[in-house]
Amino acid sequence: MLQEDTAVLVPPWLEQLLHTPFFNVCRIHAEAARSECNMFCLHCNGEAFCFYCSSSRHKDHQVIQIRRSSYHDVVRVSEIQKVLDISGVQTYVINSARVLFLNVRPQPKSGKGVAHICEICGRSLLDPFRFCSLGCKLEGIRKNGDASFALDGRNEELTMDTSRGSVSSRQQEEELREGSTQDMYPATPSPSASNSRRRKGIPHRAPFGS
Repeated sequence: MLQEDTAVLVPPWLEQLLHTPFFNVCRIHAEAARSECNMFCLHCNGEAFCFYCSSSRHKDHQVIQIRRSSYHDVVRVSEIQKVLDISGVQTYVINSARVLFLNVRPQPKSGKGVAHICEICGRSLLDPFRFCSLGCKLEGIRKNGDASFALDGRNEELTMDTSRGSVSSRQQEEELREGSTQDMYPATPSPSASNSRRRKGIPHRAPFGS
């Protein structure tokens, strides 16, 4: 549980969100098409639930949807920034949506020459942020108390040029994209290009008369 002096900096539902297992099959709607539990209610602060439970049991509640990238849970910035100050947390672009990770991800030890690293776990970052995930920011608040999740209308670091896809970060952003078919198939040449390369037939002279 959060200590009393940090409780004002962190909403009461955040710890539960970070410890909730997502993407299990819903016990109630197991046979339905959208039965994976990838929803979380900020009002109920309980278990993850599916799309159908959201419609029936949490109709008027504030609900966020969790997504997956390489087996790790992420949430869209456009959703989470409405309820949390996410300044200082590294964001990524996945499938054209800007997201951030819920929890720390294991990685090899950062090598020399890495410009930016997470203050808590040491993960290399693309940009000069302080934390790699919401979980690491929470740990930073516990340790230092110099950050906050409480919204105060600023969120200035969030828009640290969110439209910027710097040259150094684009390669890693592409690695995070899932389901992309880009470059999977060679481009089909246009008809004009094909015709221009077509060899003309060998001309034949008319036979001589007898």
